[in-house]
Amino acid sequence: MSEIDRIFEIRSNNLKPAKGRLLLSEPLMGDYYFGRSVVLLAEHNKEGSFGVIINKPVAAKLNEVITDFPDIDAHMFIGGPVETNRLFYLHTFGKEVSDSTEIMDGVFWGGDVETIKELIILGKANSDNIRFFIGYSGWGANQLDSELKRNSWVITKAEKELFFNTRPTEMWDTIMQQMGGKYRYWTKFPTDPNLN
Repeated sequence: MSEIDRIFEIRSNNLKPAKGRLLLSEPLMGDYYFGRSVVLLAEHNKEGSFGVIINKPVAAKLNEVITDFPDIDAHMFIGGPVETNRLFYLHTFGKEVSDSTEIMDGVFWGGDVETIKELIILGKANSDNIRFFIGYSGWGANQLDSELKRNSWVITKAEKELFFNTRPTEMWDTIMQQMGGKYRYWTKFPTDPNLN
């Protein structure tokens, strides 16, 4: 096995994909959506997997794109390539937002949009406790497992503090550094090796 193959081989990580886990793309994935992405899985089962990319903010703020929402100083993120005409959100309000689902300790997926709007109007919702996403990331049955076998992703545990307290554009590098070992080297690879 060559040295480069050893660097990319993901054998030390025995975590399986699951709700609330993070997927980190390998460093040379050149895909527009998934290059150096951090995906928070909202679900993983035999039918497939879905989640949102949590480290790719767009330049526009929510109210510049979604006109029927109360005014909130919150950025939007590219959630993924599926249903890019729909808005999704993660928040820390728990069961205060009916129909929301806890996907990791203290972080909830979706729920009643009218309650979200009310929390914005009351000044309770802000960038410290809610994130908005255009589109989501989805995999059919066994598709993610196949990508994992090709070493396209590394899996790690997620923590609420990382999600809300780490600058999104630095999140991939920060997590890789925290994972240590060969993953630290991944941050040194150029984003586009053709430009090296």
